Amino acid sequence: MPERYAGFAGYTAAMTKPGFPLDADTVTNYLSRVRQYLAWLDIAALDGDPLTDPAARDWAARDYRAHLLTVLKRKPATVNAHLTAIDDFNRRIGLGPAAAKRLGLPNLAPRALDQRAQVRFLREAERSPARDRAMAYTAFYAGPRIHELVALNVDDLRISARKGVLIVRMGKGGKYREIPLHPKLRAELQTWLTERAMLPSAGTGTGSVALFLNARGGRLSARAATGVLNGIADRAGLTVGADEDFTTHVLRHTLGTTLARRGVDVVTIAELLGHSLETARRYTLPTHADRQAAIDSLTVDE
Repeated sequence: MPERYAGFAGYTAAMTKPGFPLDADTVTNYLSRVRQYLAWLDIAALDGDPLTDPAARDWAARDYRAHLLTVLKRKPATVNAHLTAIDDFNRRIGLGPAAAKRLGLPNLAPRALDQRAQVRFLREAERSPARDRAMAYTAFYAGPRIHELVALNVDDLRISARKGVLIVRMGKGGKYREIPLHPKLRAELQTWLTERAMLPSAGTGTGSVALFLNARGGRLSARAATGVLNGIADRAGLTVGADEDFTTHVLRHTLGTTLARRGVDVVTIAELLGHSLETARRYTLPTHADRQAAIDSLTVDE
């Protein structure tokens, strides 16, 4: 990174500080996108300093938007994601977001795993250790955000012989919600709780309450949890990364899309995932696979 962009070091330090409100995937993506933007600034022909001058900031963001779209051939959603990261960086260095319009997006449901990818992920999870298996099934069948997953405590589970509930006490926007446990998830959580109780470190410090523990017996971090889920996806042959098949957030989208395809109303989906109704309605939109199936269904005269 060019020395004149020393502010990036402070930005990185702030973003990676323990307890930062964004999940590990988002932090990684923001840092990568801002790094790419600053590297481009160093070779671009610009008027003024885009890191101190608001007008130059706006021109730079618009030029970079065009660069991503026309030179690097990025998709509109990816371009918009880069602009969001750049706005966050500009805001944190005291400059404020740039006046650069977002690109229009196709009216599609959020990216989700197709049926084949879901099966591959679940089969690889089944081969994982009890803790990792329970985490994977929790992410898949209950859809918590990664920071909600690692914030779970043992007493956030209410499990009986035939049913169970997972409680997210402080979700995004401070929302509280209760998620009924799928039978498969209930069984895996019971297996993990039995194994967890036998760990020598489970009764001390944060290990006395946290549901998912690290090797030292403390609460598992969001970054470590992301690594566990990404590792399962990678071993399942899914491409891991912000613009690829799998991120931890795609598991939430997969749950929402599956529920919508099975006729669950958007109010219930919103309550289960901690969404607004507007966000939950996106799951009722067609996916790329739906559009492809529509085209493939056309008559062929051979």
